[in-house]
Amino acid sequence: MSKALDGVRILDFTHVQSGPTCTQLLAWFGADVIKVERAGAGDITREQLRDIPDVDSLYFTMLNHNKRSVTIDTKNPEGKLVLEALIQKCDVLVENFAPGALDRMGFTWERIQELNPRMIVASVKGFGPGPYEDCKVYENVAQCAGGAASTTGFDDGPPVVSGAQIGDSGTGLHLALGIVTALYQRTLTGRGQKVLAAMQDGVLNLCRVKLRDQQRLERTGTMKEYPQYPNGTFGEAVPRAGNASGGGQPGWILKCKGWETDPNAYIYFITQAPVWAKICNVIGKEEWATDPNYATPAARLPHLKDIFAEIERWTMTKTKFEAMQILNKYDIPCGPILSMKEIAEEPSLRKTGTIVEVDHPTRGKYLTVGNPIKLSDSPTEVTRSPLLGEHTDEVMTELGYSPEQISALRTAGAI
Repeated sequence: MSKALDGVRILDFTHVQSGPTCTQLLAWFGADVIKVERAGAGDITREQLRDIPDVDSLYFTMLNHNKRSVTIDTKNPEGKLVLEALIQKCDVLVENFAPGALDRMGFTWERIQELNPRMIVASVKGFGPGPYEDCKVYENVAQCAGGAASTTGFDDGPPVVSGAQIGDSGTGLHLALGIVTALYQRTLTGRGQKVLAAMQDGVLNLCRVKLRDQQRLERTGTMKEYPQYPNGTFGEAVPRAGNASGGGQPGWILKCKGWETDPNAYIYFITQAPVWAKICNVIGKEEWATDPNYATPAARLPHLKDIFAEIERWTMTKTKFEAMQILNKYDIPCGPILSMKEIAEEPSLRKTGTIVEVDHPTRGKYLTVGNPIKLSDSPTEVTRSPLLGEHTDEVMTELGYSPEQISALRTAGAI
């Protein structure tokens, strides 16, 4: 079966996480992703956080599936000519260098357009145009600058960053959408264009409900679904809301049976209005269904702390999975707090390809996250990440170089 991006060739100048997330996703959809790496070293994540000596780390392997690796010395004049040949043959160049690095290599937008006017140049940067555009940014910096950290955690504690990599992987997902959109527009215009995904912008896009709440707070001075209401105080900015749901249906994380020894024996419970009477029946508080202090969503807001405490008395008598089974019978929205161990061992995630076991020639078998986006006519097969420079000769041959020319370039240190 054909793949959605068959025939699209990506020149991948990315490293670490944000860019490789993007190009891996495109590779999963069938694009031919050629990862350009430094000879002898490659992507820095090959050696970061290693768990097996002298073997590519999980950090690298889990972000570079389905790609081909070539090693080119872009500072070598002959190596630069090889790169120019690649630019002429590829559809998209993706990079997440520090600001200005591509220009310093001699590959300005104008030069790339001379070589290939259909080329799309896609970039991840920390910030968009503005006072911070030249600053280097990493995951947690992006979470802080994009508004996530200031609104995460509990009100009596410091800002907290999320375990979800919304700065790096989140921005990579945004960039992938921009690339596919630019490829579509090129079918109409015949021209390439620049695509920019700034990490601050990507994080903010994922935090849009907090920008919504900032405007609500400025107009009303309070937000009744936040745990600070009614007894706490609100300042000028959106506060940290603990485990509040951030929507119109109040929710909280509650202890389950075994919480004393299991740090993940918890469940997320939402007191959705249409099933309020069922919630009351399940926890043995049938009178709340008609009590004017609890019967309506507005009436319940000042009592949320007491309501969740009562629900927790019930959840503490059940494991998180027992609670799920009971609550789902009544369409009460809830979800177990799953540990990474539980997720890794979940059979249904293996069956759907969300968790995939991959075999690597030096690492052996390991688990990785598969394609989170499923297309019925473009199934994803996750193949292993490439060894450093594994496909250099193969790609050079495709560019028209003879074995003798390839040997000479290698002797010259260009590849």
